[in-house]
Amino acid sequence: MRFISVVLVILLCSACGYKPSAKYSRQILGDKISTSVVISGIDPENTVLIKDAVDVAVLEVFHASLVSKEISTTHLRLKLGNLIYTPIEYDAQGFVVSYRTSVELLINRKNENQQQDYKVYGTYDFKITANAVITDKQRFEATQFSSQKAIKAFVAKVSAEGA
Repeated sequence: MRFISVVLVILLCSACGYKPSAKYSRQILGDKISTSVVISGIDPENTVLIKDAVDVAVLEVFHASLVSKEISTTHLRLKLGNLIYTPIEYDAQGFVVSYRTSVELLINRKNENQQQDYKVYGTYDFKITANAVITDKQRFEATQFSSQKAIKAFVAKVSAEGA
């Protein structure tokens, strides 16, 4: 009986060996990250939204500190690739009632000993009222949410490299 108790305690303490993806990504990125965004001449407002989404991901997903480029272990340089709004649903009269936003982000990761480029994508679907145009608020929200999905794809790629 005592042997079984000891084995159970050892199993509980050793657990399953699970490690969160942030641990793997920190092996690649380090704990001090700086970010910069290349401002898009076509859509500068959305570029700012992407920068904010990346900064939130650095803090919440990577569990790293945002620092200046001079003292960072890794610098992430982002550029907005394609930003497309595609109609995906029509009503009975033929008016568009749903759109899909597709974002392409080009991310350059640079640290002291290597540099790597990533191309990640994110999508977000949203509805509008029939026979209406996309408002600025809807456009900004759609870009922000699809950018967050693209950043999550970047996190997955970096975590896979660290694993």
